[in-house]
Amino acid sequence: MSVTTGGTAESAPGSTTGSTPGSTPGSTPGTAASGPAAGGVRRRAAYFAAAAAIVGLFLAASSAPSPLYVVYQQLWGFTPTVLTVVFAVYVVGLLASLLVVGGLSDHVGRRPVLFGAILLEILALVLFVLAGDVVVLAVARLLQGVATGVAMTTLGAALVDLESPAAPGRAGVVNSVVPTSGLALGALGCGALVEFGPSPTKFVYALLLVGMGLAAAVVALMPETAARRPGALASLRPKVGVPPRLRAEVVPVVPVMIASWALGGLYLSLGPSVAAGLFDLRNHLVGGFVVTLLCGIGSITAFLLRRRPAVRLLAPAAALLGLGTLVTLLGVTTGLVAVAALGTVIAGVGFGAAALATFGTFARIAAPHERGALFAVAYVISYLAFSLPAVAAGFAGTAFGLRITAEVYALVIVTLTAAALVLRLALARRAASVRS
Repeated sequence: MSVTTGGTAESAPGSTTGSTPGSTPGSTPGTAASGPAAGGVRRRAAYFAAAAAIVGLFLAASSAPSPLYVVYQQLWGFTPTVLTVVFAVYVVGLLASLLVVGGLSDHVGRRPVLFGAILLEILALVLFVLAGDVVVLAVARLLQGVATGVAMTTLGAALVDLESPAAPGRAGVVNSVVPTSGLALGALGCGALVEFGPSPTKFVYALLLVGMGLAAAVVALMPETAARRPGALASLRPKVGVPPRLRAEVVPVVPVMIASWALGGLYLSLGPSVAAGLFDLRNHLVGGFVVTLLCGIGSITAFLLRRRPAVRLLAPAAALLGLGTLVTLLGVTTGLVAVAALGTVIAGVGFGAAALATFGTFARIAAPHERGALFAVAYVISYLAFSLPAVAAGFAGTAFGLRITAEVYALVIVTLTAAALVLRLALARRAASVRS
């Protein structure tokens, strides 16, 4: 995801910020590509907006099951461990797609890969509607994970491709704000529909199916933004790596990325259960609001900080994540809902700043032919941090109870953010010493 640094866009070699009007981002010199520039600035802006909307739709669909987990537990009587396994299979599918298909759109184009992701998401949503037990639910989440992984890397690259040379940095704002907004709106909207709407385990997915159908129609009309290149089959070999020239800029952001996504994993997997089990807040709208409070504040923060240099946001993001988690932990241990909510707001500010800083760095430094693969690396790191601690928390919740699990998890997050802050400050001092 891209970011604006100090109000001006920093472009990597071959990035879209250096494109000339009439050229297609992602195309190679001398290669004809039917890019949006051929249709003028307005068409380009419309395609950009459409891609942003599809990002939000995919993330909303991915967070929609979170308020429903409590409902599924009541219907089918499974433990927090089983719930966490259902959560984990989503991440397994997502990581598998990132590792295998993450760089495919750099070779065959964005449109065919994105269209395939939408079709797979539609199949997953149909299974959600039909689900009558945990097995079907898990299969649906697995397919949804695969579809989301394919879509997010492709859309992340497409947004940078579609960014207008006259408005550099806009892709960074969208890529930082829309995903967290989608998570927030998906959880809150689903919570409201579960509490007040008809057929809670079906109606939500029916609405999402309509949205995905519209997305498929939009992609069918959208022009291609990336030139075809050889090596598509070779790109399917699972591999994770960062080009040597980019590693110096990637390493400092990884600890903050791990801390922020580990916190997000706790909220999306066990947040509604903690609200119901520890604070006795059993309204499903409140369960969705737990996720929305973290992600919504993160989205607003990313928008407000959109002109800040990414490198300057890393240390404040780590500090706010740690402080917010500590305040939330205080609320959990004392049983004070207001304190826990305040901690979530503070952590949400850190969450948004971290998203802007970390993914912004990845997009800023990547050349067009590296974007799909580099975003795949970013999401692999993020979702490993997102899933592994949450899965461990699910097993711990069954063995030791939600309260102890939430407290230990929070302390781990605080430790991670402290390590990230120390590393970032140490690297900053070293850089200042080298410059002097």
